[in-house]
Amino acid sequence: MSNTTAWWRPHFHADRRPLLATRGRVKEALRRLFTDDGFVEVESAILQVSPGNETHLHAFATALLRADGTSRPLYLHTSPEFACKKLLAAGETRIFDFARVFRNRERSDLHHPEFTMLEWYRAETDYRAMMADCARILPRAAEAAGATRLVFRNREADPFAAPEELTVVEAFARHAGVDILSTLAPDGANNDRDRLAALATEQGIRTADDDTWSDIFSRILSERVEPRLGCGRPTLLIDYPASEAALARRKPDDPRFAERFELYACGVELANAFSELTDPQEQRRRFEADMDEKERIYGERYPIDEAFLAALALMPEASGCALGFDRLVMLLTGARRIEDVLWTPMPRDEEESRP
Repeated sequence: MSNTTAWWRPHFHADRRPLLATRGRVKEALRRLFTDDGFVEVESAILQVSPGNETHLHAFATALLRADGTSRPLYLHTSPEFACKKLLAAGETRIFDFARVFRNRERSDLHHPEFTMLEWYRAETDYRAMMADCARILPRAAEAAGATRLVFRNREADPFAAPEELTVVEAFARHAGVDILSTLAPDGANNDRDRLAALATEQGIRTADDDTWSDIFSRILSERVEPRLGCGRPTLLIDYPASEAALARRKPDDPRFAERFELYACGVELANAFSELTDPQEQRRRFEADMDEKERIYGERYPIDEAFLAALALMPEASGCALGFDRLVMLLTGARRIEDVLWTPMPRDEEESRP
């Protein structure tokens, strides 16, 4: 829609302003939805001792300078998750945050280095409560936007339709022709990488010798499954393999899977949610394993937030969801790029030299 380098020029801003006005209406409508349901809006701190400990999550690093000239490393948070869970441990029971978050190495039509995450938590619930919340959010947002459909790249979805529930196993079989269940280990760990690679190759999906099971899983998901989700009506992709849910609780009746889902519309991931893991020892093991893998691949690792692990021991059973607010506004307005719905977008590399 516009040259994001010059978003401040009046004619570019005039083109974008209707979309930005819609953004404001949707934000206020969702704020009312949560407050009417007894939620408290919180404002989590952006500076954190750890930005998160998932292998492929990349943060912006900074430093706190002390009066004596020494410094302490800090990070811009990639999610308000750690802070919000500390608030649950402190005694809050229903909270939400329109958080400004930051992720490095991410830039595309759907990704921006700085964006808004709508994140919310309910104590004493599981991920089914988050599914119900997502089903309420979409029609409320559409009403506020005056939209009758969600649109992205010639795909459409009805925001007023009840979301389809589809397990990861069902989605891989239906959309990729891959029997992922046959590759899962009984304990949810040490999945059969070679079998998954063979199944992917049979379907024409490329693999490399150094790909892990998770690498191949992600490639099948992004290339074959995701583009077909949420078309016609939204999709709740539920019950992820346990290895793909770093902070989620495993299903009590089947440890191969975690109580995690993602919300899709028009082939776009809008939200990620799960029943929260509250075992600090298990969480530490997962963080350390992910940081070992991060160091192997990228040559770096992030510190573990010890206060977060201590808070987990006090935190009640809970569920939480993180929704990409900018993406939702994109689909409601039919915007082509995420920059079109940001008030002050950062220029893309190819635009830096433009006047």
